[in-house]
Amino acid sequence: MEAKAITRFVRLSPRKARLVADLVRGKSALDAIDILEFTNKKAARIIKKTLMSAVANATNNFKMDEEKLVVSTIMINQGPVLKRAMGRADIIRKPTAHITVAVSDEQ
Repeated sequence: MEAKAITRFVRLSPRKARLVADLVRGKSALDAIDILEFTNKKAARIIKKTLMSAVANATNNFKMDEEKLVVSTIMINQGPVLKRAMGRADIIRKPTAHITVAVSDEQ
């Protein structure tokens, strides 16, 4: 069984968020929360919040055991890019990201 949580339109570069996502992919959910707690990146706080939501979905909706959960998939997709002109010759790009975290019980 698999439970997931999605956070959309996060004001964060997907490239920088993928560096943090690679740290916890395939790990136990409780270990991943500990790793994200002490990772000094902006993306770590947002991914941790999404992971905790996925764990809560698994325990409340599907009655899974919290200690047996594993981060099965974690995807960082690119969202729309906000563009700002600021009266200059070049456009300032402000990227957004969509974060999807899925947890499953080990088998």
